[in-house]
Amino acid sequence: MSTFSGLLDGEPSVVTVGVDLFTEALTAQAAAVTPVTWQPPAGAPDALARVMADPRRVAANATALDRMLAAGATLVDVRPASEVVGLESGQFRHAGPPIDWERASGPLRGALIGAALLEGLASDASSAEQLLSGGAVEWAPCHSDGGVGPMAGVVSPSMWVFVLRDEAHDRTSWCSLNEGLGKVLRYGAYGPEVIDRLRWMSAVLGPALQAAVRRHGPVDVKGIIAQMVQMGDEGHNRNRAGTLMLLRDLLPAMIDAGVASADVADVARFIGGNDHFFLNLVMPACKLQTAAASGIPGSTVVTTMARNGTDFGIQVSGTGDQWFTGPANTPQGLFLGSYGPEDANPDIGDSAITETAGIGGFAMASAPAIVRFVGGTVSDALRTSREMYGITTGENPAYALPILDFRGAATGIDVTKVVRSGVLPQINTGMAGRVAGVGQVGAGLVTPPMECFVGALDALAEAAPPLA
Repeated sequence: MSTFSGLLDGEPSVVTVGVDLFTEALTAQAAAVTPVTWQPPAGAPDALARVMADPRRVAANATALDRMLAAGATLVDVRPASEVVGLESGQFRHAGPPIDWERASGPLRGALIGAALLEGLASDASSAEQLLSGGAVEWAPCHSDGGVGPMAGVVSPSMWVFVLRDEAHDRTSWCSLNEGLGKVLRYGAYGPEVIDRLRWMSAVLGPALQAAVRRHGPVDVKGIIAQMVQMGDEGHNRNRAGTLMLLRDLLPAMIDAGVASADVADVARFIGGNDHFFLNLVMPACKLQTAAASGIPGSTVVTTMARNGTDFGIQVSGTGDQWFTGPANTPQGLFLGSYGPEDANPDIGDSAITETAGIGGFAMASAPAIVRFVGGTVSDALRTSREMYGITTGENPAYALPILDFRGAATGIDVTKVVRSGVLPQINTGMAGRVAGVGQVGAGLVTPPMECFVGALDALAEAAPPLA
């Protein structure tokens, strides 16, 4: 009897792989069909084979995951960047991989101009641009000093920063204070209202937060993140619960520390009216988590994802501080007012460290309301969170997602799994205007370019022991 005897006696079960044409043709005939997403692995097959055969890889990735899960994150102080980072006059930090003025995007240029005005290095935007283009000011990635910066991520000496510690691995990270949304420096705006707000943040907000933290004692930021992802936040573009829990913890201490009542009221209004405020604590907490996994020979775990508005860059545990870059994609999403796709700059900011740590776009299933800010549907959010488990090394039980039966967040992006599957990490993000000075134009969803992961795979292959 033929192996295929009776195959078509009943209703066929059809599975399609690859080209969508097969699925579309069967669907048009009202046939039940199950499409399977598949594509050939990216990059050179020899490089993938060599990395997969590296005898160090499995144990190295297990070590990377263990270190990430063990990392802590406590807020221990708030201080000027000049003290924490060691910045001097004419020195700035920025988001993403290294970049020079000629290739810098509009929002990064705008933020650098604003920082020059804030620090008194220039009297107007035109002279600031001449100063910056002439090489009189130096800037480097926040990541190079163990910190992170949202959007353009520009940090100058007089700006105050949160200081976080991971005692388990004896590491420190930092991040600037959050300005709010709209026309703000991190989105490339530099008008008088932007500079005035930054000066108030240095004169009032920073010192008030410092007094509160020192009176309160260390604040368990990791603990707050664990709670907020069970309260409708995902840690990147929705931080409402986290912001309010921080205010709950610090406001009494601020009063007890003797901060002037008028300043306490202003600070409470500013933080309470800015649902994104806690993002700037989530980011360094995630940096501490991913940095704990860095420098493990043979590990294919991604430790950094960052963008400067021109390039998207990643760093990988087994290759140390080396950057692997590709052109930053432009987010797709929802726009403010009359802005549209033509106004949006390509992806920018260090805030993708949240996705690198397994929250943000990876945890959208626990934040269904996020789709009203970045676009998509609740079903898309659920599907995305489930899909991310396929490209990661493990799960983080500290960040449990209720909608997925409290499954731990997908953690430890694996270069080999991204390259083999073709599935890219999902990031949700704000959108900055292309033109310097515009500010925020919307929010949306974006993925890294595959070139980053292919480049990392090649470097890992070069570092791998020779095949037997």
